[in-house]
Amino acid sequence: MRHLTTRRRLLTAASGVLLAAPALADASPIVAAASDLQFALPEIHEAFARSEGRRVRLVFGSSGNFYRQILQNAPYALYLSADEAYVLRLAEQGRAPDGGAVYAVGRLVLFAPEGSPLEVDAELDGLERALRRGEIRRFAIANPEHAPYGRRAEEALRHRGLWEELRSRLVLGENVAQAAQFAASGSTQGGIFAYSLARAPSMRGRGRHVLIPAAWHSPLRQRMVLLRPEHETARRFFLYLRGPDARAVLRRHGFALPEGSG
Repeated sequence: MRHLTTRRRLLTAASGVLLAAPALADASPIVAAASDLQFALPEIHEAFARSEGRRVRLVFGSSGNFYRQILQNAPYALYLSADEAYVLRLAEQGRAPDGGAVYAVGRLVLFAPEGSPLEVDAELDGLERALRRGEIRRFAIANPEHAPYGRRAEEALRHRGLWEELRSRLVLGENVAQAAQFAASGSTQGGIFAYSLARAPSMRGRGRHVLIPAAWHSPLRQRMVLLRPEHETARRFFLYLRGPDARAVLRRHGFALPEGSG
């Protein structure tokens, strides 16, 4: 599994380079986006391109990794984080012109692939029973060190009293999308990842999922910020993401919407 994880990380890094490289040639701004947006954001972008006649370059990954890259002067024009703390920290450090805006609130699901003995329920009673029976050998979450959904998964499992028992069985994704891939592939008996990914068309028929109570973890307030306000296309995309058409797509993909923009 370690070799498989390493290979996938290399592929993920390579794909980011491939996505970013053309931006240097056509001057399209690069948008660094949390991986839970990998289905919703391309749909929003296509609608934006039709409406505005402009395009951006989308790169998906871990919010924490993007934060560190921005500190090292990565050429991103817009940053969509799954955890608002990264954006607010950039603003405090003078690496962003302001605190940006909250664009969505994420949710967690417990997922079990087809054929798994794990029974899914909101209270995680089925997970506890499966652990006691020794049926959970591997369980997927995003890496809590740099992935917001991984940290919230840890919080939820600690709240339920299952973290210590699961720790030695964890398979950590580089980001929440990779955690979803691990869980859906059947290489684990289950996992916790983003609701938006569980709702993706590619996940249909691949398993069962249930929402985890939001009160079990800190809110997944997802915030975006313009890093290069002078880039007109990036500025327009930022404004489009706050508009009704983009918000409707986010809602359809399982995100809750903030009441205000702060």
